[in-house]
Amino acid sequence: MTTPPAPQQPPLYLSTTFDVPGYRIARPLGLVWGTLVRSVGFAKGLTGGFKSLRAGEVTEYTDVVNTARGHAVERLTEHARSMGANAIVGVRFESSEVADGLAEILAYGTAVILEPLPTD
Repeated sequence: MTTPPAPQQPPLYLSTTFDVPGYRIARPLGLVWGTLVRSVGFAKGLTGGFKSLRAGEVTEYTDVVNTARGHAVERLTEHARSMGANAIVGVRFESSEVADGLAEILAYGTAVILEPLPTD
């Protein structure tokens, strides 16, 4: 017996600005966030630590941060969908070290309902 696939949800619009061309904010729903605390891991930390001794990008850390931001955005959009939003405006990211080797990645913004502007 196979399970039917879950219905696809329409994409949620994310913007770093508060104005969305062609739309108006019909209703602000409130603050939404997605957070993730991530460890680099021993192997990547060791490799990255050695690479940080020389100039240039430390790709092990870049990969960890990019993956963590992606997960934070997933949680951000889940939070907004639970409020009935179809968009998030004013999206921002913050990161901080919460303990030795642990970084918090926070994505936040304002959940809103957008409506298309009338066309003449």
